[in-house]
Amino acid sequence: MVSEKKDIRALSKEELREFFVSIGDKAFRGNQVYEWLWNKGIHNFEDMTNISKETRSHLEQNFVINHIEVDSLQKSNDGTIKNAVKLHDGFVVESVLIPTKSRTTACVSSQVGCSLDCKFCATSRLKRMRNLNPDEIFDQVVAIHKESLLYHDKPLSNIVYMGMGEPLMNYKNVLESIKMITSEEGLRMSPKRITLSTSGVPKMIKKLADDEVKFNLAVSLHSAIQETREQIMPFAKSFTLEDLHESIEYWYAKTKRRVTYEYIVWKDINDTEKDVDALVQFCKSVPCKINLIEYNPIDDGEFQQADNLALDLYIEKLEKNRIPVTVRRSRGKDIDAACGQLANKS
Repeated sequence: MVSEKKDIRALSKEELREFFVSIGDKAFRGNQVYEWLWNKGIHNFEDMTNISKETRSHLEQNFVINHIEVDSLQKSNDGTIKNAVKLHDGFVVESVLIPTKSRTTACVSSQVGCSLDCKFCATSRLKRMRNLNPDEIFDQVVAIHKESLLYHDKPLSNIVYMGMGEPLMNYKNVLESIKMITSEEGLRMSPKRITLSTSGVPKMIKKLADDEVKFNLAVSLHSAIQETREQIMPFAKSFTLEDLHESIEYWYAKTKRRVTYEYIVWKDINDTEKDVDALVQFCKSVPCKINLIEYNPIDDGEFQQADNLALDLYIEKLEKNRIPVTVRRSRGKDIDAACGQLANKS
């Protein structure tokens, strides 16, 4: 049962200050509580040790902290960790810790299910049940940071909004979560270490540019041919490549930061020279880089990884046109933690 008390992390610092004044306490108590919630990431009023028992009792009577719980944890042979994250209302999302020699990356979810309908992605089959709140996204990062220290002996270094959901369809809450993650009053992470990955919502990409965000942008592209992209990502009928391309040009004009295109090559879908040439042409107007991503099957066989010759053709033509390209190998496939596999099978 969901509590009727207000979630205290839905309040701004100023609103917390006003609450304490309203109960005859000092306004600076709001600052102290805010620090406990966001900088120290506590989930229990009793842990606020520099606040009197009477004050903590007032907080307990008026508020809750709707924190997440890591319901189950799976470890991959390659060191990847997948969390099944239980929310306060019983919904479950998944988040992933991806380790390499030099860094650890948190892959976090922004929605329960997904607003879009990419055919190759397991999450899209769940449909969107609700958006995550800023604190629920924040908590995923805190949990993965602790796991990074515990299991890999290093602090969390990077964050990707690449888990369950379309981040730009939860725009306000996603940006608020990034604000708290990067804030001096929060986790103090550099926005340069954060990447938001979108399937491509042109209007919201322009809004990111207008809002002068400092984090990185990645676009799940997968084809630069409109008909092909509609086949694999049906929502692209509404969000066309032409509109997407225009929004990315707008992004670059405003931010002067290149975009990353995420691109899976599938057998008999986008593995021809025509597909490669279309991608090269799409990339020419704005500085960018390409991540060629290994495909992770979701059991139905409709999509199959292209052979190495097709990948080599992409690499050869992109490099010939001086477009940076890397091949990203999947991590955590044995626990369904790789890109496109998050579907709450647990």
